[in-house]
Amino acid sequence: MTILRELRKRAHFVLGPVIGISLTAYFLCNLIEGDHGLIRWLSLTREIRAENANLEAVRAQREVLDLRVSELKPDHLDPDLLDERVRATLNLVAPDEIVIMQPATSH
Repeated sequence: MTILRELRKRAHFVLGPVIGISLTAYFLCNLIEGDHGLIRWLSLTREIRAENANLEAVRAQREVLDLRVSELKPDHLDPDLLDERVRATLNLVAPDEIVIMQPATSH
């Protein structure tokens, strides 16, 4: 009986620090590896940088397309671009022209 009594007394002294250390370890683990932890934050930062680079590339493509569209507006019509689009759409060539076929590029 005295051994059990001694164990209970000492358990009170040990139990508090063990629970405190366990909770601290749990929160530190979640701080580093949790859903909102440091590792996830670094991963999201990398993803944001990659998507920002992708966004810049898409914006550059859009500027090129906006320029081509603006050249086809009735108030500012580029004859060369109009001729190119008409020939591509209608598959027309003049009898004295030489046609060089190139593979189509996807945009």
